[in-house]
Amino acid sequence: MGSDDLFHKRKAKNAKSLQRRRPRRETYEKILIVCEGEKTEPNYFEEAREYYCLNTVNVEVRGDCGSDPKSIINFAKQRFREEKDAGDPFDKIYCVFDKDGHATYARALDTLASAAPKDTYFAINSVPCFEYWLLLHFIYSTRPYTGLSGNSSGNQVLTELKNYIPDYEKGRRTLFSDLIGQLDQAKKFAERALRESERNQTDNPSTRVHELVQVLQDLKD
Repeated sequence: MGSDDLFHKRKAKNAKSLQRRRPRRETYEKILIVCEGEKTEPNYFEEAREYYCLNTVNVEVRGDCGSDPKSIINFAKQRFREEKDAGDPFDKIYCVFDKDGHATYARALDTLASAAPKDTYFAINSVPCFEYWLLLHFIYSTRPYTGLSGNSSGNQVLTELKNYIPDYEKGRRTLFSDLIGQLDQAKKFAERALRESERNQTDNPSTRVHELVQVLQDLKD
């Protein structure tokens, strides 16, 4: 009997110790960032989260849901339900994807605009691709990109970006910190390009990545 009591006491002590070590949510909003790519975008936002010293429980970054916008949204909704059932739902969910050649792109934007709960899901879309956001760290350009045979619009942005980052490779782990000196300029250029695209009733090119960067910067305020 004595050894049983000792076993249960140790088990309870270990459980309490494990609970103390488990990361806990801070008081600010809890957000989910679901990315199209497996490396480039997740690495960028993981590095941004670390840079702004944000809790991993408050900011979850995922890139393991496939590249199709529809699969990104399905994954985001599933994670929302899981956390809601666990009693601690996300306050905001950001779906990061490119227009590129995705057939479900327009439908994905409509789905997010009407998703419930209201004001929970947001599209962080780039046209034609995430690299346009990176390019804005160096120049302001609203030159439209048109896919050609053997040279997609995304590939054209990539080629232009390499004029400024010759060794650029998708999945690079230090993109955010490497470009931190030009971040304010990129945000201004991205906002200006977005307003211009809306005035001209086109989305090519445009990006909303700066809006998510601003969310991360303001999350603790």
